[in-house]
Amino acid sequence: MALKITLTKSLIGRLEKQIKTANSLGLKKIGDTTVQPDNEATQGKVTLISHLVRVENA
Repeated sequence: MALKITLTKSLIGRLEKQIKTANSLGLKKIGDTTVQPDNEATQGKVTLISHLVRVENA
């Protein structure tokens, strides 16, 4: 199973940890979308930036 993650809000003014987490998922600009495996590491990253992204099953 995989997750489709889309950045919906800007990273400007966010904590450095949140910016690095988004970048590690391949999200740099609003509207960027990536497909990641549904595992504990990915779920932890999504939890940290859940207010910035939209997550769907891929």
